[in-house]
Amino acid sequence: MHRVVVTGTGVISALGNNASSFWQSMISGTSGIREITSVDVSQLRFKNGAEVLNYVPEEHFALRDIDMMDRFAQFAVVAAREAIAEAGIEWTPELRETTAIVTGSCLGGRSAEESGYWELFHNGKNRVHPYTIPLGMSNAGTSHISMQFGIEGPAYNISTACASSAHAIGDAFWMVRSGVAPMAIAGGSEAPFLLGGLKAWEAMRVVSKDTCRPFSAERSGLVLGEGAAMLVLETLEAALARGARPLAEIVGFGMSADAAHITQPVTKGPVRAMRMALRDANLAPEQIGYINAHGTATEANDRIETAAIRDTFGTHADKLAVSSTKSMHGHALGAAGALEAVASILSLRHGILPPTANFLTADAACNLDVIPNRARATAVEACLSNSFAFGGLNAVLAFKSLG
Repeated sequence: MHRVVVTGTGVISALGNNASSFWQSMISGTSGIREITSVDVSQLRFKNGAEVLNYVPEEHFALRDIDMMDRFAQFAVVAAREAIAEAGIEWTPELRETTAIVTGSCLGGRSAEESGYWELFHNGKNRVHPYTIPLGMSNAGTSHISMQFGIEGPAYNISTACASSAHAIGDAFWMVRSGVAPMAIAGGSEAPFLLGGLKAWEAMRVVSKDTCRPFSAERSGLVLGEGAAMLVLETLEAALARGARPLAEIVGFGMSADAAHITQPVTKGPVRAMRMALRDANLAPEQIGYINAHGTATEANDRIETAAIRDTFGTHADKLAVSSTKSMHGHALGAAGALEAVASILSLRHGILPPTANFLTADAACNLDVIPNRARATAVEACLSNSFAFGGLNAVLAFKSLG
C-alpha cells in the first residue's frame, strides 16, 4: 500500500477562477452569492446563486472545441489544466497509459439538452443540435481531460448527486494507494444555471431566497453554485523522487448508504461514513481538528449532520472546528465535494480554517464550533470533508497535514 499525496489543485468557482483566488476569497469570508445573471430569474421565487464570473470560453478553448464542450466540461478541463500545471507533471508514454481520471458530475451537459428541448417543444423545430448526446453526457468532462493530455489509463465519471466528486476522489485515492494507477486526476464539475433545472429546484422548496446561512438559526435553505475543482493524486515516493511539492496527504475514504429516504437525511449513514474514513486512515477521532461540513443550510441537513458529528466524535466534538464553505461558493452539486476537498487541503497547507459565512445566531440544534464569519489561524493535524447526497449516499474524505 502506498502513501498518497495531493501535488496539484485547480479551481474555477464563484470565489475565483483559480485555486489561489478561491482560497483568498474564502479566508477573507467573501461570499460569491449574488443575483443570477446568466438566466432570466423573473420566473423564479429565488434570485440568487453562486455563478462563475468573468469566464470567457474563447480565452481557454478554440472555437471548434467550444462547439463540442458544454460549460460543465469546459470547467472540468480548466481546473484540470491548473492542477496538472501546479503538480509539474512531465508526461511520458508510460505515465499517460497508466494515469487514471475519475470525475464527478450529477447533471452533466444539461444546457445542451435544455436548448434542444426548447427548440423541439417551444419553437416547433424537428431536430436538435447533432452533438447533443456528446455535449450532454456526464462523462464528457472526463473524456475531454483525457483527450487534452493524451491520458489513456482508467477513466470514468461518477454520478451520485452531491457526493459525486467526493466519491470520485475517494475512488481515485484507493486506486493510487493500491497500485492500480500510479497517478490520478480526480474531482468534479457542474453548471446548473438553466431555467428548467432551477424551476425543478424551486419546486423542492429547499432553495433560500436570500443567502446561504449554514448552522445559523436563520438558515432558509441552500444556494446553488457552479464550477469545478480537480486534484492530482500520486504516491508520496513518486512525488518526492521527481521533486514535487506535496500539499497534503489523503489518508482515508469512507462511504455508506442511509437506506432510509430519497431526500430526508438520517444520522446513521453519515456516522458510518465518517467512522469508515477514520478507520481507513488509521486515525483516532482525537487527531481530527477540523471538518469541512456538508452544511447545506437546510433545516434538516444541518441538524442531522451536527448529530452525526457528535455521535461519531463523542466529547471530542466540543473541540472540533467545523465550517461550511458552501456559505461562500454555493452548493455546486456534483462539484461540491471537490471544491470542499481543495478547501480542506489548503486549510492544512496554510494553517488557516475557513469560516462559515453569513452566520447570524447560534442554533441549539447545531451546537458545534462553526467558525462563524471569520477565518481562524489554527494548524490542525488532520481533517475530514463530508458529502451527504440525496438518495442517502454518503462520502467522507480524510486528509492529513505533511507538517
